Amino acid sequence: MLRGKAVTLRPATAADVPALARIRAEPEVRRWWRGGDDLVAAVEADLAEEGTSVYAIEHGDRVVGAIQWHAEDDPDYRHAGLDIFLDPSVRGAGLAGDAIRVLIRHLIDDHGHHRFTIDPAAANTAAIRAYAKVGFRPVGVLRRYERGEDGRWHDGLLMDLLADELAD
Repeated sequence: MLRGKAVTLRPATAADVPALARIRAEPEVRRWWRGGDDLVAAVEADLAEEGTSVYAIEHGDRVVGAIQWHAEDDPDYRHAGLDIFLDPSVRGAGLAGDAIRVLIRHLIDDHGHHRFTIDPAAANTAAIRAYAKVGFRPVGVLRRYERGEDGRWHDGLLMDLLADELAD
């Protein structure tokens, strides 16, 4: 378990799938985190993805989201990539920033990472603001990066953070 000021991160399990699928079904989340018609299967696939570690984000006595990471282990390009989603009912309380800080500190202290990336949709201004508060900086626009549910290609924003830039 990893503890922050307001959240606890713990490895997500099969018992978390219904709560995480319910959160992913929220329109504000689904817009950015799709997963097809079967969100239970999508969350299960996330948990089973080799090379990705998924943590349930707990606040109080309930699961309010998930944060995951994967590593590029080539010693010449070593870094960790992150993704996160939160229940819209807890947005604005600083929980995303707390979860990201806790995970990044863990990745620095326990895994020796020095650089982190995140790649929100370029139109996801709320996420971009939240990541900037933690210290992530825009690197560049990933043009036509992801196909949307509308069938069109949408831009992403590559952001990165160096370990010594993590904001408290």
